[in-house]
Amino acid sequence: MDDYEKEIADLEVQIEQLVEAEGDAKTIAELSMQLEILRAIYARTLDLLERGKKDSDLRFGLRMQGYGDWTLDNVYAFVYERAVELEPQQHGAFVGGIKTTDFALLLNS
Repeated sequence: MDDYEKEIADLEVQIEQLVEAEGDAKTIAELSMQLEILRAIYARTLDLLERGKKDSDLRFGLRMQGYGDWTLDNVYAFVYERAVELEPQQHGAFVGGIKTTDFALLLNS
């Protein structure tokens, strides 16, 4: 389990505990939205990481944009920073934007 999976798992546990304790609904909703965003970013990171293993242009693009070698941490940093730059929208549209953005294309632009 990498650090990102652990962060997601820890957040899931925190939400479950709040739900069981009948915690503040607003806090539960906010943490649930954060969890959904982290899951989307992590899924896109893993997808891009796998694509880059077979595509030297993607690895080169990551280095050229200042993120260094093709590692989980560096690819995650790239995806995270690009996701933050997406147009601010409602939560569902934001997560959808993360899920549909072609991060590989952004690497080579």
